[in-house]
Amino acid sequence: MKLLRVGPAGRERPAVLDEHGRLLDLSGIVGEIDGDLLAGQGIERIRDAVAGGGLPEVGTAERIGPPVARPGKIVCIGLNYRDHAEETGAPEPAEPIVFMKAPNTVIGPNDEVLIPRDSTKTDWEVELAVVIGTTARYLSTVDEGLACVAGYAISNDVSEREFQIERGGQWDKGKSCETFNPLGPWLVTADEVGDVQNLALRLSVNGKRHQDGSTKNMIFGVGELVRYLSRFMVLEPGDVINTGTPAGVALGMPEPKPYLRPGDVMELEIDGLGRQRQTLGQPVGQT
Repeated sequence: MKLLRVGPAGRERPAVLDEHGRLLDLSGIVGEIDGDLLAGQGIERIRDAVAGGGLPEVGTAERIGPPVARPGKIVCIGLNYRDHAEETGAPEPAEPIVFMKAPNTVIGPNDEVLIPRDSTKTDWEVELAVVIGTTARYLSTVDEGLACVAGYAISNDVSEREFQIERGGQWDKGKSCETFNPLGPWLVTADEVGDVQNLALRLSVNGKRHQDGSTKNMIFGVGELVRYLSRFMVLEPGDVINTGTPAGVALGMPEPKPYLRPGDVMELEIDGLGRQRQTLGQPVGQT
């Protein structure tokens, strides 16, 4: 299934995109798409409701919000594509590089992304997002890791490279600025994704393709990432893992690097997971 949330920011309601392309309102069936729903029998209730028919349709002009209500945490993996490690001049990591992103960075897939005040190096990163559906604690195998996944979505791990690299070397500072994690449009349940290690990822800026990769080039696959992370922290239903980005970010390009500017437009897609489109803006009060 393709689950999503529609409506004004902060007042989204749950919906589902059915096999006929109809957008159906789920607010009479479930209260929210969040960790509680994923951990319980919510997905099964939604399946039954869709199969039974009679759900009201939603207007296609409505804003699409992030497909999961504010996650408990966003765990990110750095340098997880061989070509991205190469373009940045870094060796392939022996273990996953882990950092965190503030949950309040999450916005809808087509919402405005704000370039932070004093930023000159805001960058893009198309990523496969993993949404956890079952508590993961001290897992032993890749299969156990995959069994904890509720579904997948597109994530744009927007990054400010000066804040990330040049301001103390703490990546979180360059990753947690407001609006820095567009997510969605859909949460596609794991059973519909097929081979998650063979999905194409693409990103363009102002119509020019910069990223064109595949999850088959991940250094650490999805199941291994969930297993690995569960050895260091408890992953809970509704948590999000951003699994890394392929080559083609501004950071890896020759000078002058084409970092993002107000008015630029980013467009992202992953096979089977939909598309995103964001315009770059500035915080209120900045000129």
